[in-house]
Amino acid sequence: MIQVVVKRDGRVVGYNEEKIKAAIRKAMLTTELGEDESLIDKITTRIGARGAERMTVEQIQDQVELELMKSPRKEVAKRYIAYRDQRSIARKSKTHDMFREIIEAKNNDITRENANMNTDSPAGMMMKFASETTKPFVDDYLLSQEARDAVRQGYIHIHDKDYYPTKSLTCVQHPLDRILQHGFIAGHGESRPAKRIETASVIACISLETAQNEMHGGQAIPAFDFYLAPFVRSSFIEEIKNLEKLYDEDFSDLYDIKLTDYEVKPLDGLKGKERALAHATNRTVSRVHQAMEAFIHNMNTIHSRGGNQVVFSSINYGTDTSAEGRCIIRELLNSTYEGVGNGATAIFPIQIWKKKRGVSYLPGDPNYDLYKLACKVTARRFFPNFVNLDATFNVHEKWNADDPERYLYEIATMGCRTRVFENRYGEKTSIGRGNLSFTTVNIVRIAIECMSIQDKEERIAKFFSELDKVLEIAARQLCDRFDFQKTALAKQFPLVMSKLWNGADVLGPNDTIESVINQGTLGIGFIGLAECLVALVGKHHGEDAEAQKLGLRIVSHMRSRANEFCERYNHNFSILATPAEGLSGKFTVKDRKSFGIIPGVTDKIYYTNSNHVPVYYKCSPRHKAEVEAPYHELTRGGHIFYVEIDGDATHNPEAIANIVDLMDKYNIGYCSVNHNRNRCMDCGYEDASAVLTECPKCHSHNIDKLQRITGYLVGTTDRWNNAKLAELNDRVIHK
Repeated sequence: MIQVVVKRDGRVVGYNEEKIKAAIRKAMLTTELGEDESLIDKITTRIGARGAERMTVEQIQDQVELELMKSPRKEVAKRYIAYRDQRSIARKSKTHDMFREIIEAKNNDITRENANMNTDSPAGMMMKFASETTKPFVDDYLLSQEARDAVRQGYIHIHDKDYYPTKSLTCVQHPLDRILQHGFIAGHGESRPAKRIETASVIACISLETAQNEMHGGQAIPAFDFYLAPFVRSSFIEEIKNLEKLYDEDFSDLYDIKLTDYEVKPLDGLKGKERALAHATNRTVSRVHQAMEAFIHNMNTIHSRGGNQVVFSSINYGTDTSAEGRCIIRELLNSTYEGVGNGATAIFPIQIWKKKRGVSYLPGDPNYDLYKLACKVTARRFFPNFVNLDATFNVHEKWNADDPERYLYEIATMGCRTRVFENRYGEKTSIGRGNLSFTTVNIVRIAIECMSIQDKEERIAKFFSELDKVLEIAARQLCDRFDFQKTALAKQFPLVMSKLWNGADVLGPNDTIESVINQGTLGIGFIGLAECLVALVGKHHGEDAEAQKLGLRIVSHMRSRANEFCERYNHNFSILATPAEGLSGKFTVKDRKSFGIIPGVTDKIYYTNSNHVPVYYKCSPRHKAEVEAPYHELTRGGHIFYVEIDGDATHNPEAIANIVDLMDKYNIGYCSVNHNRNRCMDCGYEDASAVLTECPKCHSHNIDKLQRITGYLVGTTDRWNNAKLAELNDRVIHK
């Protein structure tokens, strides 16, 4: 006898014979003879009595077909079969329509969810087919009922849900020295230890690309200058040895000569060892420049993830004060300034300058000259961004200016804003760690549902009560995902779980990764603080002190709850200022459908990213810094402060330095600067004029603007989804 029924979405419900009767009756009513209650009861009773205790919907429907075919009413069986087919087609129609849009390379929110992915290419289409068909599987079979309901109702968004079944982790900061010094084996390829700067540069690319295929997020190198510096010296020694052969002289005392910098000098008038030293130095600088040029070029042309996406890469640098480290930094910046190809701005890697008082920020600091160069490069090429090692929450107790390995204790960031530093279950460091997964809470929806409460204090109290419920669901969902991820075997991630992730070097191929991944973070993000505040108190935090006070209270509460989750579940929970790209309009669509258009809340097709002041709100950079800075200490899973400046920044590096000064003054953790950059999509010509309709080089009218979408650059806005395009059009200059 049937007791329970397994539905198509995996849910198990009690058996209800009335549903069978209703379906047979509907088929009978389409025939000339109409319904026959006696036959309906007879068939239903027989199926219920003869069926197994647990049956699927499809199995029960198959039995209905057989009983109808054996009955005198075979015409009903035909109608019932036709009805089943129609329902099946209806269920598949959504997938069919979605697939057609991918096949026809239509520009919509499905195909433009990630602006760094080319879904028009065959590989991109395959990735998108896989992505869109995997998400329903996750909903139906891998999520708990409460998480599934929260997703469908628009309270939470699970990031990278299509990668959920793969058990992959989000991202990692590469300890590149382990690979450069010892080599690695990943799949069928093998890399030997590096000896020259050119080899080290290539291995850095391979490391980022290989790990990208093993993870679902971005890849970063936390101390690019420190890691590559030794290979400047080894290349210098190689040049000295070449000169020894050329001149048949012994220059071995130059091998370990202490250099204050690698500066190009004319050879005129120089002789003997003095000439050999200058020549070797010049050759070394040239080789480093070419290696940095190759690194940037490779990171903009090497594809990962099935060949449809360049590696989502980041590099951190700026605090190596050795002659070799300074050479790496200088030539990297010079290569970035020159551009790639025909002089186009490089999209990747995201470059991040480590700003540190006494090292790389103030006049008199060893790397102050390189900091000024970094500002000049940013003024033309958008990168580097700036991470503030002096922010109170970015300071490591073990950092020492005299420690040659001080980079171990320096904060590094990656991608749009991901930050990993504090660690309850291992060494406090950014290196060899990353985010495991993250989920974003729709705080706007929660606020809208409280708007009908007239009393303000009661309204706000209700908001916090409902927020707690959603935060609990998000935390449990992340723990469920962790429990799924930890069952993965080390051999599933040949590079990440052998050389990159801290502690993974002791794992055997068939060991699970459970023992090492708890050093990663589980991120709870949020979106639309501005709209949330408008719903609760009528104004956002950029325009009202009371709203700002409430905004800080909300995010502080989330931070406190994350700390509670750390203790309860024994994981590294953190609060993330979500870099919403594909998500920017998804919540809004659902909330508009449920609540309509609410001025200041749902009247735009996007929600404001995390704790940012709305992009359309006119204010000065200083005011924006004053409002947004306090949230950085609270959002230790990642954050970013950005400023839009006007006109041609190419010849105004002081404007960039002024923004970095705001970081220093207001305790800001991470920042970037946006400015105008036109780009000819046919020949690559760029300039910063206010309006460019025709390329002066090739006379093409195919002109686009180079823009930062969340924290990274996108070469063309053609790949932006509608919500982010709307946000882009609303952006105002901060002045």
